[in-house]
Amino acid sequence: MFQIFRRTGMKQIIAIVQPFMAEKVLKALAEASWEALSVREVKGYGRQKSYLDEYRGSEYSTAFLSKVMITLWVEDPEVEKAVRTIVRTARTGRQGDGKIFVLPAQAVAEFAPAVQDQSPILCPEPPEPKGSNV
Repeated sequence: MFQIFRRTGMKQIIAIVQPFMAEKVLKALAEASWEALSVREVKGYGRQKSYLDEYRGSEYSTAFLSKVMITLWVEDPEVEKAVRTIVRTARTGRQGDGKIFVLPAQAVAEFAPAVQDQSPILCPEPPEPKGSNV
């Protein structure tokens, strides 16, 4: 069994930033009291597409650029403050600084024991797929 807490008024913020700015962004978020987040190393490209790099005297093209994806969940009134914190910290003024997505968080599933001040909706384990002979 797991707990699902229906919470309205929360948003998921996904920030994709340059790797050399990630530590600064994480520090700024922690100072603003957002410490519950996840961090992933990702690769991708946007308008800058690929770039030419030089290694041992030879130029080569790199199709995907390294980025860091920071994901956090905040209450609605805090969204603008969180986005401003990320932009203020991660912006260098050059192309490829990053991108921020703000998505609604409809529910939170928690694997920990129930919290006293919230009313959980208990959900059974997912059923086995029909027709499965495994």
